[in-house]
Amino acid sequence: MNWAEELIDLYEKNSDKAGIVEERNKMPYVLLPPFHTTVTAQIEVTIDENGVFMRAEPVDNNEKFTIIPITEKSGSRTAGKEPHPLCDNLRYLAGDYKYYCEDDGVCHDLYIKQLEKWCNSDYSHEKVRAIYCYLQKNTLIKDLLDYKVLKLNEAGRLDEKETIQGIAQTKAFVRFVVRPVGALSDDVYIQDKCWSDQSLQKCYIEYSRSLEKNKEICYLSGNMESITYLHSKKIRNEGDGAKLISANDSQNFTYRGRFTDKEEAFAVGNETSQKMHNALKWIIRKQGRSFDTLTIATWESNKLAMPRWDADTDMIITDYENEGFSWQKEDEEDDVSDGNGITAEAFYKALNGYGRQISNTSAMILLGVDAATTGRLSLVETKTLESARYLANIKKWHEECEWVHEKWKEGKRTQFRGMVGVRDAADILFGVESKGMLTIPDANSKKMYAEVAKRLIPCIWDARRIPRDYVDRAVNKASNPMAYKDRKNWERILTLACSMTKKYRKETKKEEWKVALDRTCRERDYLYGRLLAIADRVEYRTYDRDKDGSRATNAKRYMNHFSQRPFETWKIIEENIQPYFYKLNAPERRYYENQLDEINQLFNIGEYKDNRKLNGLYLLGFHSQSYDLKNYRQDNKEEE
Repeated sequence: MNWAEELIDLYEKNSDKAGIVEERNKMPYVLLPPFHTTVTAQIEVTIDENGVFMRAEPVDNNEKFTIIPITEKSGSRTAGKEPHPLCDNLRYLAGDYKYYCEDDGVCHDLYIKQLEKWCNSDYSHEKVRAIYCYLQKNTLIKDLLDYKVLKLNEAGRLDEKETIQGIAQTKAFVRFVVRPVGALSDDVYIQDKCWSDQSLQKCYIEYSRSLEKNKEICYLSGNMESITYLHSKKIRNEGDGAKLISANDSQNFTYRGRFTDKEEAFAVGNETSQKMHNALKWIIRKQGRSFDTLTIATWESNKLAMPRWDADTDMIITDYENEGFSWQKEDEEDDVSDGNGITAEAFYKALNGYGRQISNTSAMILLGVDAATTGRLSLVETKTLESARYLANIKKWHEECEWVHEKWKEGKRTQFRGMVGVRDAADILFGVESKGMLTIPDANSKKMYAEVAKRLIPCIWDARRIPRDYVDRAVNKASNPMAYKDRKNWERILTLACSMTKKYRKETKKEEWKVALDRTCRERDYLYGRLLAIADRVEYRTYDRDKDGSRATNAKRYMNHFSQRPFETWKIIEENIQPYFYKLNAPERRYYENQLDEINQLFNIGEYKDNRKLNGLYLLGFHSQSYDLKNYRQDNKEEE
């Protein structure tokens, strides 16, 4: 199936959720029924089933999300006067609006005539009749003034400087609650709210269908439908005005040359367009990921929970546990990373847990949309992959990039084995230090989030090669520790450089590298990295934590030059660390001296004298040796 068919299929499979408001990170979202949209309401008016006014109040800022019915034209309304069928702005609803503001009353006349047609149709509803009965009295503004929801200025007109939720009160949006006659309690039940009454929504859907007359073939579904050329907006978020499908440029040759008019260029059924767009809006809000203007949504065709493609290894494990899965006994027999600790073991168990759900017909779908202009969206990424292959490629990405990383979690730093997330990779590669963290603060630079996501999607989804320029950038930044005020920020770029170098060496040279120190490796770059790590550790071990804790070692200060000219720079570093050897106690001094001798024995004489630039492999040697030395100190403390 193509991407449009996938979205329609997604809507049909989740149609039971249409009209039900859910939340993600305290932000509401909904799978919209056909012929409906969402708005933010500022005023709530309560009436009874006979249209008798009961009360009015401003809408709480946390509850302003409102589902309303729309017409084809009102859904695309910008500066026009096309009214919504039920709930709308004050100038449409209030018959007495023209007495308190400068207005010709045309908007209200259009609205009340449209509402009357629905009220008198075979698809009317008791709430529609109640609202029509109340609004015919032309007392809405007066009632709102009596309840002090609106305020007048000295001239007796609505004060345009007064706002409700930041919206001028003259432009406030009104929604309705319709209570049973004689209801005494102030409690409002969900069935009383017009915006959540599914029976009201179904009545309007049937009413809208009854108004459709001319039907033609829809190019997407192949069915005979009422064709629309006014397609939905609000795709990426509620304030998004960009459209995915539009053809309103009849004078600038959008389609000329191949077609004489837009009807020949494309014809999409009204309901098909709505289902497609509503499904895309819903899945973006439910589980989409934003990278500046680029928004990417992924889903599983059989509605199964799957690991996020852009998450770090630790987050995949956390998400798996939060989905309600429990570790099963057979998990213990699954293959785990060889000697790579608890995080990697849990990661493999999570992937195996996800894998037990899928069937041969399961597929993962990815859609990415970006703003071509302020009014146009472009489809920049679309992929469909078997779910089993998707899991295999996720495993491959985290496996081949596996290294020891550190991140903030629940207010403290924590270590995990695997690969960092895509957004973290962008921050580390292109960010700067701000408030002690690596981030991309500049508005123009934030485009790099989208760029990094686009470049890494093929690596993760299709198991393509990691971009060489990203590997080089990570290595170059890691070779310059003096550019970072906080040592932890430099360590983040160092571990990312190790992850990327490890994967690059696997792809280009079929080499397998691990965090564990390889004491038998005779590669020149790896050995030079090990030497640098020992020099760094020797000097650091002599520091007074109170006086010297923030001072950089000679190894770090010379690291950038060392990566460019290792042979001549190592001579300087080794000479500089000699005084620090004598500050160590005798057993520890002998241990580090023996380590240096052991590494020097592995060098080939000719390669040792080679003064060429080091490649990223030296960082693997540096970090693995540093990690080994830290563990050596910890083991000694435990023995003591």
